[in-house]
Amino acid sequence: MTKELRFAGTGGQGLILAAIIYAEAALYDGYRVLQSQSYGPESRGGASKADCIISDTEIDYPKVYLADFLLAMSQKAYDKYKKDVKNGSVILFDSTYVEVEKREENIIYFSAPISKTVRDRIGKELASNIAALGTISVVYPLIGEETLLKAILNRVPKATIELNKSAFDIGKQLGKEILEAKGSIEFVF
Repeated sequence: MTKELRFAGTGGQGLILAAIIYAEAALYDGYRVLQSQSYGPESRGGASKADCIISDTEIDYPKVYLADFLLAMSQKAYDKYKKDVKNGSVILFDSTYVEVEKREENIIYFSAPISKTVRDRIGKELASNIAALGTISVVYPLIGEETLLKAILNRVPKATIELNKSAFDIGKQLGKEILEAKGSIEFVF
């Protein structure tokens, strides 16, 4: 089993940290992991992506070619990377900032107002990346919720632990709402 995941958005949204956390959680679960990132010349506001390759065997190519999973947290990221996914892949997009006009038949789309919900419940969007991890843990459960939370708590500043736990819980709730609306979807990993 090898899965390729891409976390894409705008610089400053914390998606590189989210990918690092996801990769660390995969290591906790005993997978082999490769994580990489790239971003535009601006640290905030420019295009940003971070990739994870997770496998139970040796990883022989260090780049995501066609993703099994895409998280799109900005319109620019969605527009740029929507074609770089496999048939049957999953795209989770933040409907706060992303509008999907045409959906491909061979792709599973999940939509959630991740940033808006975090802003409304916590007061700022700062932890939207962590909420996205919570959503992912429910809609694409390659890595378990408890393992992800362990990696989150290992990576975030101690002063923000409660804020990040809340964001993760918000994301999990969004994921549950998505699945309730779509019906049960089973993934074989």
